[in-house]
Amino acid sequence: MKAIQILGERQLALIDLPAPTEALRPDEVRVRMEYVGFCGSDLSTYLGRNPMVKLPVIPGHEVGGVIEEVGADVPEGLRPGMTVTVNPYTNCGKCASCRNGRPNACQHNQTLGVQRDGAMRESIVLPWEKVIPAGLLTPRTCALVEPMSVGFHAVSRAEVTDIDVVLVIGCGMVGMGAIVRSAQRGATVVAADIDDEKLALARRLGASYTLNTRTEDVHARLLEMTSGFGPDVVIEAVGSAPTYQMAVDEVAFTGRVVCIGYAKTEVSFQTKFFVQKELDIRGSRNALPSDFRAVIHYLERGTCPVDELVSREAAPEEAADAMRQWAEAPGQVFRILVRF
Repeated sequence: MKAIQILGERQLALIDLPAPTEALRPDEVRVRMEYVGFCGSDLSTYLGRNPMVKLPVIPGHEVGGVIEEVGADVPEGLRPGMTVTVNPYTNCGKCASCRNGRPNACQHNQTLGVQRDGAMRESIVLPWEKVIPAGLLTPRTCALVEPMSVGFHAVSRAEVTDIDVVLVIGCGMVGMGAIVRSAQRGATVVAADIDDEKLALARRLGASYTLNTRTEDVHARLLEMTSGFGPDVVIEAVGSAPTYQMAVDEVAFTGRVVCIGYAKTEVSFQTKFFVQKELDIRGSRNALPSDFRAVIHYLERGTCPVDELVSREAAPEEAADAMRQWAEAPGQVFRILVRF
């Protein structure tokens, strides 16, 4: 069967895997891929900047597929022909995170397409617990669920309420998820990015204000928007030294900073702000099953401009060209979907 593999820095190839011949285990489900998204971590892997990846690797953990076959012990709620998405994370059940009921942050997690081969292939076999029914969604829309769920989870980590002003730094797919969820909770949302087209879309998804961090005075504009207080919550969804520093500098006194992105370099902080502002600084990793369900529920309403979130569809034979174009202009891409 066809599969896409990242071999090394800027090396992506279409390969042929042997068709599986072994029978399913009783607790397994075989999912036929319809659409699989390339995400920011895949781009980092392709560029040689992902310290967590094990190469060579089949990328892909943003899945829209159809169940082909189920094992004997799979619950009746999962049936052949159902449209599904996938929870791409593992959890050991024994580490501190798992013991504390937060399996999304499992110490030994292996995400599809990062620490283990992913879903960028014609079909994949998974434990039934990792297969999520997608209700009324099409497989194409399903491929957007996982990245948006990461943004939804960050909003939960921030404990956003309707009295908060929330600054979301970065309007990629994850950031858009944080914007949507914050707006759903009644917060006043400020979307920050360097691309005006993404900022315009952020308004349509619920942002009350937008801020171009390349062309505007960030500090002055935020004080203007918040009556001089600064945002109650800052969600960092970029992963760079300047945006991490911006989050700490701009958040209000006694505010909450939630970090999603991995900075690729060391970050220097004025640590006095940690103490003087009495900040809550929290990480946010992956997502929980409830976040997936919440995103599916949101997308089922049909109000999300899904087509505007997909920058390009590519056949497997076109994947190398699509990734090369993304690497040349990363700021201009929301999502690339590979169509199997």
